[in-house]
Amino acid sequence: MDALIVIFITALIGLFVGMMKKPNLTLSISVLGQSAALVIMSYYGKYDSTFNEFEGIGFDAFHWLFAELVIGLSLLITISGFHYFKKEIDHLADYYGLLLFSLCGALVLIGSSNFFMFFLGVEILSIPVYVLVGIKKQNILSSEASIKYFFTGSFATAILLFGIAFVYGATGTFDFSSLQLIFDASSPMAIIGILFIFAALLFKIGAVPFHFWSPDVYEGSPDAVTAHMGTVVKVAGMAAIVTLFGHIFSAASGIVVPLFYVATIGSLFLGYLSALKQTNFRRLIAYSGISNTGFAMLTLFSGNYVSLWVFLLGYTAATLGLLTISQVLAKFNSSEIENWKGIGYKNPFLGIVLLICFLSLAGIPPMTGFFAKLILLINTYEQHPVMVYLTLLTSVIGAFLYVRFILIAFAKDSNAEKIAIHPLHLVVLSICALTVLFGWTLILF
Repeated sequence: MDALIVIFITALIGLFVGMMKKPNLTLSISVLGQSAALVIMSYYGKYDSTFNEFEGIGFDAFHWLFAELVIGLSLLITISGFHYFKKEIDHLADYYGLLLFSLCGALVLIGSSNFFMFFLGVEILSIPVYVLVGIKKQNILSSEASIKYFFTGSFATAILLFGIAFVYGATGTFDFSSLQLIFDASSPMAIIGILFIFAALLFKIGAVPFHFWSPDVYEGSPDAVTAHMGTVVKVAGMAAIVTLFGHIFSAASGIVVPLFYVATIGSLFLGYLSALKQTNFRRLIAYSGISNTGFAMLTLFSGNYVSLWVFLLGYTAATLGLLTISQVLAKFNSSEIENWKGIGYKNPFLGIVLLICFLSLAGIPPMTGFFAKLILLINTYEQHPVMVYLTLLTSVIGAFLYVRFILIAFAKDSNAEKIAIHPLHLVVLSICALTVLFGWTLILF
């Protein structure tokens, strides 16, 4: 809770400082606040604090890892987005404030121990993002994306609320620890409730069949906002799914597992096959995210949740790195893939980071993506071999997709330009590259 309070106070201070229209000061406050929260969270449970005893939020070893990850990702997104948002100095503080409020929601969602805090976490996480998606008010695609995300997100929220109500009606409690003990998988009301919750959470992580909002929303959002949706929101959503369907509702595995089977295979195939024909980079990232979400859901079949964290570490670092490169290329005022032609050839540093990130997404050794996917597949194979074979098939499609993009980026193009990289982008790209290269070593600890 201490880290959550620090982030909330940082967001409030940042909003007031924003009135002074001093972008560097606003950035410094945001970075310092999140850095402090990251350090405080790293010492969670190792010191006495009144706020750590709050009944509705708590972090065990598993949830602590996810909390650390989302804070770290948000910190990098804050740094990488500064160069873009400082151009609109009147809205810089709004951007950072909304980003930090959304991070508060992610922490509440990850650490929630009852459905009351769970629902609050989902809403605090989502509502700021609805606004962030449409923050480019002069861009019609941004406005369209914001409206689409708001209406579909509100619909998913209603479904989630209905699901929670049904589960409460069947069990008489909101508390997760009590639910795990008394949940009755034979109760029709309880089953309807978890199906509703299942559908709502699939929407939040952008999995099939509730993926339809992702490509349009990703395309219309600024790169920094897209990075937040593709990393912080996805990590928090996956942590919530594991909490509920890996632990609380484990008694209903006979009903839930077949549904996850369909959602996982559907996400893997639809994401990669749809990405093959994309000409817009952000839409490609959206469909890639759908497929990688399917890969992440393999953890529900294996039960190895540490490997899920390592997978998400590699995936989010690679995605953030690629979207940061997209920000470097913002001079083109377009995210069309044709603008990437020759970028890696003319700009070696960008090319190396791009290569590392795409190879990790493709699952090529020795990247973090390879080791994380390997562990997930090994743990899944014993009970679900067919799932592993299908996943390997989609991985071949994904590898073709990523290699094709790499070839475009490294093509010799006389029209390609040498691009100056902002120091803040250089920092974020370096951290992402190192994480993708060596993040897998955390498995050893």
